[in-house]
Amino acid sequence: MKISYNWLSQFIHTERTPEEISQILTAIGLEVESLEKVQSIPGGLEGLVVGFVKECVQHPNADRLRVTKVDVGKGEDLQVVCGAPNVAAGQHVIVATVGTTVYPNEGEPFKINKSKIRGEVSEGMICAEDEIGLGGSHAGIMVLDSSARIGTPAKEYFNIKDDYLFEIGLTPNRADAASHLGVARDLAAYLRTSLTLPDVSAFRPDNLDRPIPVIVENEIACPRYTSITISGVKVTESPDWLKEKLNIIGVRSINNIVDVTNYVLHELGQPLHAFDADAIGGKVVVKNFPDGTLFTTLDETERKLSSDDLMISNGETPLCIAGVFGGLTSGVKESTTNIFLESAYFNAVAVRKTSKRHSLKTDASFRYERGTDPEITVFALKRAALLIKEIAGGQISSEISDFYPSPVAPFEVSVNYKNVNRLIGEAIELNTIKEIITALGIEIKAETTDGLTLSVPTYKVDVTREVDVVEEILRIYGYNKIEIPAQIRASLNYAVKPDKELVMNQVADMLSSNGFSEILSNSLTKSSYAENPETAVKIINPLSSDLDTMRQSLLFSGLEAIAYNQNRRNADLKLYEFGKIYSLVNGSYVEGQRLSIFITGNQLAQQWNHTRKQVSFYDLKAAVDAIIKRLNVTGLLQDGFENKDFQQAQQYRKGDKVLVQFGILSRSVLKKLDVEKEVFYADFDWDAILKAIRKNKITYQEVAKIPAVRRDLSLSINKQITFNQLQQLALKAEKALLKEVNVFDVYEGDKLPADKKSYALSFLLQDEEKTLTDKQIDSVMSKLITIFEKELGAEIRK
Repeated sequence: MKISYNWLSQFIHTERTPEEISQILTAIGLEVESLEKVQSIPGGLEGLVVGFVKECVQHPNADRLRVTKVDVGKGEDLQVVCGAPNVAAGQHVIVATVGTTVYPNEGEPFKINKSKIRGEVSEGMICAEDEIGLGGSHAGIMVLDSSARIGTPAKEYFNIKDDYLFEIGLTPNRADAASHLGVARDLAAYLRTSLTLPDVSAFRPDNLDRPIPVIVENEIACPRYTSITISGVKVTESPDWLKEKLNIIGVRSINNIVDVTNYVLHELGQPLHAFDADAIGGKVVVKNFPDGTLFTTLDETERKLSSDDLMISNGETPLCIAGVFGGLTSGVKESTTNIFLESAYFNAVAVRKTSKRHSLKTDASFRYERGTDPEITVFALKRAALLIKEIAGGQISSEISDFYPSPVAPFEVSVNYKNVNRLIGEAIELNTIKEIITALGIEIKAETTDGLTLSVPTYKVDVTREVDVVEEILRIYGYNKIEIPAQIRASLNYAVKPDKELVMNQVADMLSSNGFSEILSNSLTKSSYAENPETAVKIINPLSSDLDTMRQSLLFSGLEAIAYNQNRRNADLKLYEFGKIYSLVNGSYVEGQRLSIFITGNQLAQQWNHTRKQVSFYDLKAAVDAIIKRLNVTGLLQDGFENKDFQQAQQYRKGDKVLVQFGILSRSVLKKLDVEKEVFYADFDWDAILKAIRKNKITYQEVAKIPAVRRDLSLSINKQITFNQLQQLALKAEKALLKEVNVFDVYEGDKLPADKKSYALSFLLQDEEKTLTDKQIDSVMSKLITIFEKELGAEIRK
């Protein structure tokens, strides 16, 4: 839920900063997930000032340009070259001084620099409306009133105020806080100050020419229905102040009538709906329709209604799904002149079921599902009616129709002081308890020495029990004020972190979900498989020569499984195994945990709808990288290494510790076990992996608000140079803005010398704070090109 600081300030006066308000809201249970500064005009008119044109003469070298002398209140006049046809001496204007960044309506922002225009120095820019985001006109420069004080910042002159946007993670039980008024209530209770509500005292009917009677057939689903008619309105674009209010909280402006209903919804928390009164006819009937009744909603989707869906209708035709979504035919259009305005209280359960049934989630259903205040419907209706008259004209043409046969009574709750102190864990002064309760709008009906009898207002839908009242008291009193006791009794179970079994299961589940099969092999194997006979652990009384040694690697047991399957025409394999290896080091027996991965054969089984494709090194690397990413192991270095078991191999290191080695197994190893097809193998040092996880620190990084920029580069390099070398060199050269380096094409062929290859690289550049300029991007790319040429002898391919 989005809450505007400036809008909130209309309800409650406080000198607290937005940052302080953010901390207070979080402390009292309205967790602020983010706080963002919002400018109603991009750039906030920073650097723009009021200037006075003292001189204006024809440019000596251009017919359409003028050379002006402008006083901006800094002692020395500025010479500004201006091309506007209406510029003249004696005008008060808006000037963008040197160093100012200007945000036009169209195009990218640009910085004002001291420059020469057709041979004449220009030290700023005299601005038109569209050049600074204040309007759409580009007919000429803005000419201000002669009373404008020279040197006044444009931000001050136009009364441009920055706003701050709170993103509040509203819990489902806090329906009372789903509006600016609701948040202001909690703040007022915490700060012990008063609320300022909108003034609706001027409300009164202008005439009674157009009453529309209301009949409610389902009183359970609609306990209260209030409405009014407004005639002679003009549906147009909303005024700037209204569009700005809605835009800041992320609500799109539609027209002045609909915008008012949305404004009151977010202001007071009461949903409203405006109908075209001429499309309704003579009456409004709130009822249910038979199963299967067709109804077209505002999104032009035809829906089949359930007999449980409460509808607003004219008796025969449904017009709106009550509390959820309006109908296409009865909505406000440009041609609408008469309005029927609804402000109702619908049953939360009924709205929730209907919203879920039709997969419709709206701002109105969000509030109705959680419970709205039945006592605010008339106030919200008056507020909306006065706003519509103010911005759309028209006359209120009926009395308020208010169907409310069974008023909802406030909750009666008894609170015992002992229970308050017991649940909170600290004795709070009785006067403080009563002060907080009163500040929250809860009425004290009776008081005894043991406790209070309270009347809880209807907008607090979640406060129905004693424990709920205690929670309300504690939120405002402050969770942080409750001291931690000197002695805590608890039963603690010590668990080693990370949980080895949990981590193993997570990786196993991931591999199995991606088509791998787990194998489990015997730890006893042939002595001929031993990598180093001197460190092999021999069995004193072996059962056979094939089971006389503890394994030193998972490699051969995996290849035995592959050979067994290939001999039975099951050649497409993706296998993994967790297991221990054993060795004798300096007279001591040592065991270690490993994870092995094997891939061989085709990527997919033979099917009619795709061609068969052999697995490659990159299929193995993808599996290895997926495991590394799943375990959140960072800061790894990749390099090649030579080993008799591999044709080609890579390894990931963290510092000087090798975490995994992977590559293409050599033909000599495969021949030893009669494996015919190429096999790709990865060997994880699982103990080293667990140590790396244990040292991991998880940090949160906010998602960047500024999009990244991609630039591509094609290089001709020597064949022995790897992508990893290029990647590490680039990331080392540009640490601030370069986020990713990727290769998307590799070419070797007759168009290049025999010892050369071509890499096509992509570079992602990003500044989390501001949009990158072309100059910054070009500077980074130029730096990278220079270092590739200098360090690696690369040639840039055009």
